[in-house]
Amino acid sequence: MNVTIEIHYKANSRAYQKGSFPLRGKPEYVALEFWKQIKKDMGYFAELEKVIVDGNNDITNSVIDLEEVERKKSDDNMDYLPF
Repeated sequence: MNVTIEIHYKANSRAYQKGSFPLRGKPEYVALEFWKQIKKDMGYFAELEKVIVDGNNDITNSVIDLEEVERKKSDDNMDYLPF
């Protein structure tokens, strides 16, 4: 089963990207991976505005929450650096 994800974001201007992905787990996790890839490819700051799944389900808040959880986990791991 595939899921269609549309991510609206703001960088230098407003833009969006859309793709169809195999659904493995929850759509929020698939959308977060897509968003991370967009940010990596852009090479500069981008602000997430909206995430739409299958044309009508807005999961923006869920994706933002997941991104924040991952960021906190990453920050926690930095506490153990030897310097």
